[in-house]
Amino acid sequence: MVCSNMKYPQALLELIESFSKLPSVGKKTAERYALYVFMHMDETDIIDFTNSLIAVKKDIHTCPECGNICEEGLCSICNDKNRNHRIILVVENVKDLFIIEKMNEFKGIYHVLNGAINLSKGISVDNLNIKTLIDKAKNNQIDELILGTNATLEGETTARYIRELLRDYDIKITRLAHGLPVGGDLSYVDEMTLLKAIDGRRDY
Repeated sequence: MVCSNMKYPQALLELIESFSKLPSVGKKTAERYALYVFMHMDETDIIDFTNSLIAVKKDIHTCPECGNICEEGLCSICNDKNRNHRIILVVENVKDLFIIEKMNEFKGIYHVLNGAINLSKGISVDNLNIKTLIDKAKNNQIDELILGTNATLEGETTARYIRELLRDYDIKITRLAHGLPVGGDLSYVDEMTLLKAIDGRRDY
């Protein structure tokens, strides 16, 4: 019996390894992506793809006010004087922010935590973007804080922590309500359900 020692060229192996670092991309999927790049993308496409990856890291940063992503000093939402800057909707990540913004109904601003408390994964309060939120509370810049973390154990734990943290400030604290299933993720909720959740928020 002849044993084959065939393996991909080193450059292709490194590309497979790079694709494997993406979430939900296993070895076989990474292999398929790498082969597609080699077989079907011309040099111009590959250069454009590479430049796009570099630009994402080079040109985009986190808004120092809210944690959203932007290319300017502050994000477009924080720069919008027509929004109510005294009503803040707290979300776990930028994706949740964009989902809500697509409805074009919420006229306040946001605060992105960049995660939720999950001690089993090593995510503690210190890993979350909370400091600027506390500063706004101390400076009396918040009338209402809407807790829009996901309806999961981690999201609820995070919401409760923030509520306790800001309990002594004169702030109305509410939580997204009607229609959001327990264990649900904002990414999978339809627009009408999400809109009802915002309109039906309750004191928390």
